[in-house]
Amino acid sequence: MTIDPFALALTDAADLEALYPAPSPAAVRKDIGRLDDMCARLIAASPMALVASVDADGRCDVTPRGGPPGFVTVLGERLLALPDATGNRRLDTLRNVVATGRVGLLFLIPGRSTTLRVNGRACVTAHDDVLGRLTPVGKAPRTAIVVEPEEVYAHCPKAFIRSGLWDTATWLDPEALPTSAQVTLAHLADPGLTLDDVQRAERDAVTNRLD
Repeated sequence: MTIDPFALALTDAADLEALYPAPSPAAVRKDIGRLDDMCARLIAASPMALVASVDADGRCDVTPRGGPPGFVTVLGERLLALPDATGNRRLDTLRNVVATGRVGLLFLIPGRSTTLRVNGRACVTAHDDVLGRLTPVGKAPRTAIVVEPEEVYAHCPKAFIRSGLWDTATWLDPEALPTSAQVTLAHLADPGLTLDDVQRAERDAVTNRLD
């Protein structure tokens, strides 16, 4: 590019808002700020949640968390909890929550074009009274993220309609993209590793170390 987008970036919210019509009253009113029965039913049907967090310096992170439908437990209108599961042990999300006490969640349901957004206060707990109420994803969790919702609303389906995410006719041929093992090998840039090594490690991880 011949310009620096950051040098020309909008820096005032009023300038940004001037570029758009005001949101409809319904778009504002749909934020109920709590987990009612409708929300609980959607969360109970969701096998996947995207978790957004930020560290103390403002660096953002989004990670997928998955399990059987109902793996995220609604503890009441004002609380829900996500059990931790075996992963890469980087603890990026957990560190961020410990540092800032904030999190954003987007619940997905396969085949449905609407999602549920939950944003609010958060903490990481290792207390048995909480962990014992959760549906484990593999082993009993070491910790869980507990969220106190401040914003709760169903999100419109336009992104899913535009993307055709659930339409198998739009899916790429797997051969058109590098495999996960090929990506890992390229990014690790370790001359001592081969593609067979990475593929073997991936098979072991998903066969023997999901718990």
